[in-house]
Amino acid sequence: MSLRLLLIAFVFALQTIPGSAALAAPDGQHDFDFQIGTWNVHVKRLLHPLSGSASWVQYDGTHVVSKVWGGRANLGILEIDGPSGHIEGQSLRLYNPQTHQWSFTFAQSGEGTMGPPMMGEFKRGRGEFFNQGTYNGRAVLVRSITADITPTTYRDEYAYSADGGRTWETNWIATFTLANGKNKRRPLSTAAIHSNTPLISNGARGGRTCGVSCIR
Repeated sequence: MSLRLLLIAFVFALQTIPGSAALAAPDGQHDFDFQIGTWNVHVKRLLHPLSGSASWVQYDGTHVVSKVWGGRANLGILEIDGPSGHIEGQSLRLYNPQTHQWSFTFAQSGEGTMGPPMMGEFKRGRGEFFNQGTYNGRAVLVRSITADITPTTYRDEYAYSADGGRTWETNWIATFTLANGKNKRRPLSTAAIHSNTPLISNGARGGRTCGVSCIR
């Protein structure tokens, strides 16, 4: 038998072996296990994205994350305060075992609806998630990055691209530090989230469908 036929037979055998390690996609259902717990968070938010502005506002508060479905999902409650106001919100992450990817949605505080989902996965300890939306009537790509993960810290960033992903402008930077389970605030129930500061618009105001980074 020729070397070419042997190679073809070997590849075919791998494809027919259940659970072949050579072809198995990585199981990412525990990618966000590090996030479970109570975190202190410092947030920097760009006030006027895609305008050339360099005016940022800052917030401090807590992020409480609970495991759902054994880690294949989690629910996060964010509560932060700063000179620009008080913000509360709810995030939901879901793992798809067929695609081995995560979806991430963020609730509009006080509106009772979820924003558009971001989709993505972790590679080499860095999570990247994307969706498409609009910001002030402009079509944008939205990117979320989870990185710099240690046992006690991690960082989330959000950015817009108005040129199809060639360039990105970061507009939200959140740095998390583990609070050792000592929550400085009473955790919010998912039925009692409210805010005086609009978080995410699902298109109802200004055509904004850009996810958590649309907080204003």
